[in-house]
Amino acid sequence: MNDIGARRYLSAPVATPEDIHRVQESLLSGWVAPSGPELSAFETQIALYVGVSEAVGLSSGTATLHLALKYLGVGPGDQVLVPTLTFGATAFAVTYLGAEPVFVDVDDAWNMDPDQTRLALEALNGDGIRVGAALPVDLYGSPANYGALMPLFSEFGVPVFEDAAEGLGGDFGGRKLGGFGVGGALSFNGNKILTTSGGGMLLTNDSEFASRVRFWATQSREDFPWYEHEEIGYNYRLSNILAALGRSQLERIDRTVARRRELRELYREGLAQLEGILVQEDPRWGRSNAWLSVVTFDLGLYPDAPTRVRLSLEERNIESRPIWKPMHNQPVFRGARTFLNGKADSVYSSGLCLPSGPRITDFDVEEVCSVISKTLGP
Repeated sequence: MNDIGARRYLSAPVATPEDIHRVQESLLSGWVAPSGPELSAFETQIALYVGVSEAVGLSSGTATLHLALKYLGVGPGDQVLVPTLTFGATAFAVTYLGAEPVFVDVDDAWNMDPDQTRLALEALNGDGIRVGAALPVDLYGSPANYGALMPLFSEFGVPVFEDAAEGLGGDFGGRKLGGFGVGGALSFNGNKILTTSGGGMLLTNDSEFASRVRFWATQSREDFPWYEHEEIGYNYRLSNILAALGRSQLERIDRTVARRRELRELYREGLAQLEGILVQEDPRWGRSNAWLSVVTFDLGLYPDAPTRVRLSLEERNIESRPIWKPMHNQPVFRGARTFLNGKADSVYSSGLCLPSGPRITDFDVEEVCSVISKTLGP
């Protein structure tokens, strides 16, 4: 049980004794250099888990998006479809290549809306603008509607690269997230379902795709005894030591996802008696990994509820966080082209992410629900 003085974080990482042992083994093996057997094994095991043939360990999910878009030939003058409700890295990577993100609103499951996507594709096609790629996101670990989106992108000849940075362990129709389109990106940041402290992974069934990304990520070094470069390269590879930590955490990924889902259900039960308060549910087409448990408030019943609840939780030393601020409202993307239905703005204004990590106990969930009830009650 936590006392009031112990900080309850949103999604704090945990390093088990086994994790520590595996990292120590990696250090003692002498493979301290960036690449090595742990990295190769981690790539093989992640690919097997997701159900793809190729995986490339990289320094971050953002680096993965960058090199994926580069492989797809995205460049200046191109536009790339991005759901507006996402973390900034999805859109940032587009700009690294001189292209421009086009922000598409979300559906009731908070992911790229097929109707708005069609409107965007028709408008851009009509204007003669090349759509270099689409980057659907599995927001908070919940699968995008690939059953509707993939045929749509195929109709318009737009390559799809899945931003599954938050999605490891979730699924669409029984198929693991990370393997849709020409490939997918994972993130192993410190607060993710699986962490290597920092890192990411490219997933694909295209061996040429994997080979080119691996080459670029190791500074585009040609096969000479000296350092020979015919292309610009990047220092983007995941380290062997961090891969050892990832391998250890991957062994318990199913238990980790099950616990996050359990926490989400405890929130749902604990808040069920409060009118107008909903915990995000799985979409009908798949299952979320419940990376974060997210609650929305009826602002007609509870004006300014997300801020009031967040500040009340902070008084108890409990971290919570607003939902991602939509990209079309970010100052850095002022003036970007948008296709909006108002859903992302509504979710952002009414939602709050609750503590969901492995350190969170059943008692913590009870306390959070109690704080919410007391804050919003009569």
